[in-house]
Amino acid sequence: MFIIVDERDLVTNGYACRFGQEGIASTGFRPGQFRDWVATAVEGDVQAIEAFLIGECPEREEIPRLIRRRSQAPVIAMNDAPSLEQTLGLFSAGVDDVVRKPVHVREILARVHAIRRRAEARQDWATVGGIQVFFNGGDPIVNGDVLPLPRRERRILEYLLVNRGRRLTKSQIFNAVYGLFDDDVEENVIESHISKLRKKLRARLGYDPIDSQRFLGYLLVSPSLDDADREDMRAVG
Repeated sequence: MFIIVDERDLVTNGYACRFGQEGIASTGFRPGQFRDWVATAVEGDVQAIEAFLIGECPEREEIPRLIRRRSQAPVIAMNDAPSLEQTLGLFSAGVDDVVRKPVHVREILARVHAIRRRAEARQDWATVGGIQVFFNGGDPIVNGDVLPLPRRERRILEYLLVNRGRRLTKSQIFNAVYGLFDDDVEENVIESHISKLRKKLRARLGYDPIDSQRFLGYLLVSPSLDDADREDMRAVG
């Protein structure tokens, strides 16, 4: 889910439509509405946000400060015209990137993925349940033993773990693994890769760590979660 903040409905509706064409869920807020939402939203809803886009709005530098109190998701500001002073102020306020409009949603997605890759690089590894994933290209350790994986399956596992607690659509995984501009690969190959990955992980763990919901996507789960917790995660994912 992407959040777009702009005082002009034409902008928020336009970008929401373009994200939809790329298979990415999004919603738009006017600045006042967003301030109310980010202050009162439940934790699960906030953590389900993949990135925030900030367009034109009053006291714009306050928006990323509000976001950073609740979320570490990428924040990208969109400027209508170049302004060094404005750009520096936005970076000081906590945005991760500044782009000049018009900007294609595929470029925005590519920038979000680049921000996430840099964040992953700062952390060498992460774990969930009996799975330890390394962000330096190494194979994961599952229940104490190395599990050799093809590059695509390894990248899918990394992306699921980085986004644990968030349900990911096939399109999101496809964009992260194959790149946004690779038109020679069908999205359906993601299903094949995930099916093979699930089978290998299930054999090692004794349970299926990737919850699949038709039309909703995939969620990395841990055996430590009880059924109620998983249902809550499905609801916010």
